[in-house]
Amino acid sequence: MEAELTELLRRERGRVVAGLYRACGNLDAAEEAFQQALLSAVSRWPSDGVPANPAAWVTTVAHNHLKQAWRQQGVAEAKAGVLAEVEVFEPRAVEAVADDQLRLVFTCCHPALGQEAQVALTLKVIAGFSVDELSRAFLCSEATMAQRLVRAKRSIETQRLELAVPGRRDLSERLAAVLAVVYLVFNEGYLGHEGALMRVELQREALRLARLLTELLPTEPEVFGLYALMALTAARASTRVDARGAVVLLADQPRSGWDRTAIVEGLVALQRARRLGGGTYTLQAEIAACHTTAPTWQATPWDRILAAYDALLAHAPSPVVALNRAVAVMMTAGPEAGLAALAALEAPLSRYHLFFATRADFLRRAGKSPRHDYQAALALVTNQSERALLEQRLAELRP
Repeated sequence: MEAELTELLRRERGRVVAGLYRACGNLDAAEEAFQQALLSAVSRWPSDGVPANPAAWVTTVAHNHLKQAWRQQGVAEAKAGVLAEVEVFEPRAVEAVADDQLRLVFTCCHPALGQEAQVALTLKVIAGFSVDELSRAFLCSEATMAQRLVRAKRSIETQRLELAVPGRRDLSERLAAVLAVVYLVFNEGYLGHEGALMRVELQREALRLARLLTELLPTEPEVFGLYALMALTAARASTRVDARGAVVLLADQPRSGWDRTAIVEGLVALQRARRLGGGTYTLQAEIAACHTTAPTWQATPWDRILAAYDALLAHAPSPVVALNRAVAVMMTAGPEAGLAALAALEAPLSRYHLFFATRADFLRRAGKSPRHDYQAALALVTNQSERALLEQRLAELRP
């Protein structure tokens, strides 16, 4: 029963809450109605049995709770007929989009909200994360997270942000914000700022949101590019740490332990992105595909990876992309060439621990002392698993 409710919460929450929100115009009221429906399920399903269509049952009960709340507030007559219209609402936006949940995702990721608020609100409203879960995931107090959510919801209401997918003219700009939020959620799960190396539940939630976007926006290439990138990257999750929780580098990961189903899903999505004409996420997915399809570390096609990074750097230049490209340069032309590729990056990446960790590795390979760079990386790193690896590398150096 608990597993049934958990799955229902993750799968149906966004759609049901979105329909209720469109009816009442208040996120708190919509979430409360959904929560009351789940409490009803907990009390009734053990004796009555799980209904044939659990999602429809929860939707109906949630609607009834919302109507009851309106009656208590004395606004039932003014709201009469609104809930009945929820299922026949016709969006005035992109032709292929007709899903409340997608409209709510775009509302939670509205550019009028800050990025932190976008991420928190998306996970709270769409994915059902509690304030406690969010505060632990993003390393802040529950009070801070609760205030962040309150401010975001207040902004939506006071600015009267429309529950809608933007029209075709504005879709690219707004979709970019949505994809950025989903990717940010995934990255936090892939490499946490503190504590354990990964938060697998965040990776899974990002993949679920991206999969939803592929279903609802089947002609948008970067939606498929992002899903491919995350699926191919998440496929290695079980091999990135050993039994003690220590980091296992890509070269040492047992490829037999990679998730073959996720790899296939990622490759299929990548093929779709290619046909549609993808952009930066698709190029990153191409790089991930090179790693996950290579039978061994030694067989990694570094020339193809370097070409993909060249294209990515031309398409979306950034110091972090240049840093990753330097690794491909080092693997194809040697550590001295890699060090040359890093030369111009110290200033823009002076607060980024991976710059110093990367340069330390290049120096070690070139037979030069990496001690200073390992120490600089340790002064900046916050993730405990990464810190342990850097400390190990530093301890291995000769006095």
